[in-house]
Amino acid sequence: MTDDLSIIGRVEVVDFPEWDLYDINAKIDTGAYTSSLHCHHIERIHKDGKKYVRFNLLDPSHETYNEKLFELPIHKSKTVKSSNGVSEERFIVKTNLVVLGKTLEAELSLTDRSEMRYPVLIGRKLIKGHFIVDVTKKFQNRN
Repeated sequence: MTDDLSIIGRVEVVDFPEWDLYDINAKIDTGAYTSSLHCHHIERIHKDGKKYVRFNLLDPSHETYNEKLFELPIHKSKTVKSSNGVSEERFIVKTNLVVLGKTLEAELSLTDRSEMRYPVLIGRKLIKGHFIVDVTKKFQNRN
């Protein structure tokens, strides 16, 4: 089983081709179950009788921010307690994510990560079965 797993570092570059978003630094975090993505202006809306979430990817301070407004079906929502102990409802969407040349279906929690160093956090749900994390390495896709 481990022969099929790629080695991933503690920070990697990821792409979101469905959203035309490329070369985004992501923290690999085995302590987090769900992956998350920095967004702003996150709001629940109803469209055609279904629940959607409307948001902007990243924020104006990020070099690849383009002001594009996204509306996606809510895959699910859950209450998450952050590292500082504050609980918040988060919307989770599905999209494809590319890391180290592998395209994976990802469930991403949309949240404000403006105070964090990396706009994307990859959790163990996405890592499991695809990668082994070597915390001594970074940017394996650039080697």
